[in-house]
Amino acid sequence: MMLLAGALGLLGTLVGTRLAIHVLVSRGYGQYVRDDGPKEHLKKAGTPTMGGIAIIVSVLLAYTLAHLILWRPPTASGLLLLGLFTGLGFVGFLDDWIKISRARSLGLNSKAKLALQTLIAVAFGIGAFQFPNERGLTPGSTFVSFLRDIEWLNLGPWLGLAWIVFIIAALSNGVNLSDGLDGLATGLSTMVFAAYALVNLWQYNQWCSRLSTAGPLCYEVRDPNDLAAISMALAGACFGFLWWNASPAKIFMGDSGSLALGGAVAGLAILTRTELLVVILGGMFVLITLSVILQVGYFKLSKGKRLFKMAPLHHHFEMIGWAEQTVVVRFWIICGILVALGTGIFYAEWVSAQ
Repeated sequence: MMLLAGALGLLGTLVGTRLAIHVLVSRGYGQYVRDDGPKEHLKKAGTPTMGGIAIIVSVLLAYTLAHLILWRPPTASGLLLLGLFTGLGFVGFLDDWIKISRARSLGLNSKAKLALQTLIAVAFGIGAFQFPNERGLTPGSTFVSFLRDIEWLNLGPWLGLAWIVFIIAALSNGVNLSDGLDGLATGLSTMVFAAYALVNLWQYNQWCSRLSTAGPLCYEVRDPNDLAAISMALAGACFGFLWWNASPAKIFMGDSGSLALGGAVAGLAILTRTELLVVILGGMFVLITLSVILQVGYFKLSKGKRLFKMAPLHHHFEMIGWAEQTVVVRFWIICGILVALGTGIFYAEWVSAQ
């Protein structure tokens, strides 16, 4: 299931993105570039955007076809994750459409964008506390989790819902902020989703809901096999999209893609009970988000001074003279190290407790 979904996701964006480029170019749906950004980016004006639609469609088709081919029913966790992924992608589409239709670099205003993200996150959170399986296990949990639920850190339903909304808002905006250089967010997302495919596969192999694997260190998660398939579909779709998004990009994913992918990362962290581990696995998204928070905070406290030459962080390195491709590859390397560290910690916890 996992390999089939990954292959279908990869094929979907390799073919589908090329079709999307043709349609978007023919309609003149190009990107508008910030005037205050790096001057080298001005040449990117007019590059087709909203490529995230190709990623979303490819993942949905990969999931559906994989289940039809293997004749397996969808799961509550899988449908919740895809709903979050698609819902946030729709918010991103609205943002992209406003930019294109009004010929400006700003889309939805921040309040409207956050309100829609919150609405979708709340719906996901409520759904995550429903649909218990035969063992009474729901897709989401009111516990804060690291490698598993932390038994002494039960937030209860209301604080638990607020915690889920915070995770989704933070990661969806984190991936969105990372989407500023050719191939950057796509490459980072590919590695994070591949890591989650391994996490879900390991959880499935040590699953409490199956008698043959229900040992003292088994994992209490709802549907790890289905989540592994979606993780691989996401990784495959991002990898295929990178063929067209690598420098010089033939298409940008836009907010349609970045918000959707960020939501998928958050959803996987919540549904796999690895909410704090995602700070390591998605560490580059966290660092990029922190750079914006620090820049804004320092600017206000110092009454006009800047901590970085420009935020998010990748633009700072461009402004000090690094080539765009250098920034992207070095951020990929750091992401790879963080992903290896995170998956290593996840595996080491199980091994060390034997």
